[in-house]
Amino acid sequence: MDRLHVAVLMGGWSAERDVSLMSGGGVADALESLGHRVTRIDMGRDVAQRLAEAAPDIVFNALHGTPGEDGSVQGLMELMGLAYTHSGLETSVIAIDKELTKAVLVPHGIRMPAGAIVASESLYERDPLPRPYVVKPVNEGSSVGVAIVAEGGNYGDPIGRDTEGPWKHFDRLLAEPFIRGRELTVAVLGDEALAVTELQPKSGFYDYDAKYTDGMTLHVCPADIPADIAEAAMAIARKAHHLLGCRGCSRSDFRWDDEQGEAGLYLLEVNTQPGMTPLSLVPEQAKYRGMRYAELVQRIVEEAL
Repeated sequence: MDRLHVAVLMGGWSAERDVSLMSGGGVADALESLGHRVTRIDMGRDVAQRLAEAAPDIVFNALHGTPGEDGSVQGLMELMGLAYTHSGLETSVIAIDKELTKAVLVPHGIRMPAGAIVASESLYERDPLPRPYVVKPVNEGSSVGVAIVAEGGNYGDPIGRDTEGPWKHFDRLLAEPFIRGRELTVAVLGDEALAVTELQPKSGFYDYDAKYTDGMTLHVCPADIPADIAEAAMAIARKAHHLLGCRGCSRSDFRWDDEQGEAGLYLLEVNTQPGMTPLSLVPEQAKYRGMRYAELVQRIVEEAL
C-alpha cells in the first residue's frame, strides 16, 4: 500500500476518553513505523476545522463511546467526504444502542438476554426483574456503568437513593437477567473471526477497571472451552458483524453458562470501535493468529479504503 496521510482521531469527551487516547497513541505509532504520515487529533468541538486543515487521505477513528462510536462523528466525516476506518453511520447508530442491536439480531436467531428499558428513578421503588439482574446504560461501551444487583448485595432492597451506581448518572438503563458462567469475546476482522478469549477477572466482574488495569484480568487465548462452543461463538460473532453491517473490525462479547452447553451461550453486545491499547483484546487475538500490531492497523486501514 502506498504511503498515506492518516489523521488519527482520539480522545474526545466520553467516559472512555483515556482508553481512546491509549488506543490512538498506539495506532499512530504503528502507522508511523510503517512509513505513513500521521496527524494526531485529540477531538474537541473544533474537530471539523482541524480535519479540514489536515486534509488527510483517511481518518483512523480511534474514538470510543459517544460521539465517536454512535454515528455522530461518522456522519460528520460522511458530510466532509473523508474516508474513515471502522463501521459507518447506520451501523454505528444501531450497534451503540443495546436495544436496537437486539431488534436487529434476535429475529435472526441470535440468542441475547431478554431485558427492558427502565427509568432509573423507578429502581428506588421496585426491582424491574427478579434478582440477580444487571443494569447498564443503553448506549455506553467498555462496561461503563454496569452494576449487578443481587440478593443481599450492597445496593439495598429496593436500591437506595443515595447508593452509588449507574442510576445516579443515567436517566434510563437497560435491565437484563444476570447470566451465570464465563465471559467470552470474539474479534472479527473483515470476514474472519480471529479467536475466542476467556476473560477471568481476579475479583468481581469484568468492569471498566478490570478491562484497563494491568493485572486485574487474566486473558486466556484461545479459551479453554469445548470446540463446539468456540465454533458457535465465532459463528455468531461473524453473523452479527454482517447483519449489523460492520466494517473493518468488531468485537462481540458473550456470557456462557457452561452448565447448559450451547444453549447457555448469549451474545451481550457488538463493539464497532474495539480498543487498540496494550491490554486490548483485538490486538491480542490478532497476535495469536500471527499478526503483528502494526499489521493489524494496516489491515484496518486497507479495509476502509
